[in-house]
Amino acid sequence: MQFLSSAFFFVIAIGVLVTVHEFGHFWVARRLGVKVLRFSVGFGRPLLTWRRKNDPTEYVLAAIPLGGYVQMLDEREGPVDEHELDQAFNHKPLLSRCAVVVAGPLFNFLFAIVAYALVFMIGINGMKPIVGPVTPGSLAAQGGFQTMDIIQRVGNTETPTWNGVFLQLLAASLDMQQVTVVVHDEQGIERQRRLAFQSLPAAVDRENLMDMIGFRPYRPILPAVIGQIEAGGAADRAGLRAGDRVIAWDGQAVESWQGWVQLIRDHPEQIRAVIVDRDGQELTLPLQAVRVQTPDGDIGRIGAGVEVPPDFGDGMLTTIRYSPLRALLLGINKTVDMSWLTLRMLGHMISGSVSASNISGPISIAQYAGYSAGIGLVAFLGYLALISISLGVLNLLPVPILDGGHLLYYLVEFVKGSPVSEQTMMLGQRIGIALLLGVMVLAFYNDLVRLLG
Repeated sequence: MQFLSSAFFFVIAIGVLVTVHEFGHFWVARRLGVKVLRFSVGFGRPLLTWRRKNDPTEYVLAAIPLGGYVQMLDEREGPVDEHELDQAFNHKPLLSRCAVVVAGPLFNFLFAIVAYALVFMIGINGMKPIVGPVTPGSLAAQGGFQTMDIIQRVGNTETPTWNGVFLQLLAASLDMQQVTVVVHDEQGIERQRRLAFQSLPAAVDRENLMDMIGFRPYRPILPAVIGQIEAGGAADRAGLRAGDRVIAWDGQAVESWQGWVQLIRDHPEQIRAVIVDRDGQELTLPLQAVRVQTPDGDIGRIGAGVEVPPDFGDGMLTTIRYSPLRALLLGINKTVDMSWLTLRMLGHMISGSVSASNISGPISIAQYAGYSAGIGLVAFLGYLALISISLGVLNLLPVPILDGGHLLYYLVEFVKGSPVSEQTMMLGQRIGIALLLGVMVLAFYNDLVRLLG
């Protein structure tokens, strides 16, 4: 079911974003007098085709929903009647051709602005950035961070949620410079903490950014009260019941559910005496966790779930909502920031200071699509905005067969005063295809590594 959900929302996302991108090319081409022969969403065998009255364009929905294209009248792709030469793409002025090419990525950025604006208007739910345990000797400890610090700003940017904190710290880590973080400490006093990223080695693992810094989000203590019992499981066989509060494990006091789970995981197939409080009466029960194999090694499991108090997590969540105008301005700012961050991450991957394992392929993207859609509309809109920005940035890279490659050809044409030769363009296409195939292989490899643990 999870696979089908991920596949469905992945197709929806790619379909929407490809349509937006190709519509950008289509809309600007039509406005500049270029005759568009076909507007296709998807590749391969057409599933649905139609034409509108007095419209020369054939609209196509094709079988492979992983891309699309706009076919324009062009002498390089076939003969053109003399009376239609003024509508051929290759006969348009250089500036007009540039505008048609850049319109696709531009529409991706415009889509991201609208999506982010809707997110800011609907309201963003997130965890308040409360600092949990700080690792001794870590970057955070050296910078003065304390447990229960509430992060207010990273640099000059307000960060009301952990997601905002993470993105700002990621951007700051790329600069490899010191960043000032404004917090409210446990007494509510505003203080400044510092993270000296310049003290880190150039090649650091940003996939585990919080571990690298040395703190994690604060998690409130969850009482060790059993909520559900799996029939026939180890907990059921030991006599544990829903509502039991675990007091001790083999003479060791149990303070929280998290601590109780860790004890079970660390002691598979070992019989231990567990003391529980059941309706005010203490009972001692022998418990033996079963052994379960995981990619990280064998762990213990008893088949019991936690009872979550109704007020658990109160004060940990926050909702941010803005007026339409403010949301639009924030949408523009967010799109610019994420575009620049994406471009910088690509640059650091090329230089080797950021691992190429950060490149995600279709499997990971599909998983994120299903996951975000399962959370709700706001999360899915944020996901669409991020992927749309990635498409926009990637398509503007000066790689032949991408939009940026065509713009590079036009820059050469502007400088030399004549179009690039067909031989040069064919060579560029072969290089571009080889580069894209290499990136696709790497992305698939990263996906498989993540999938297989």
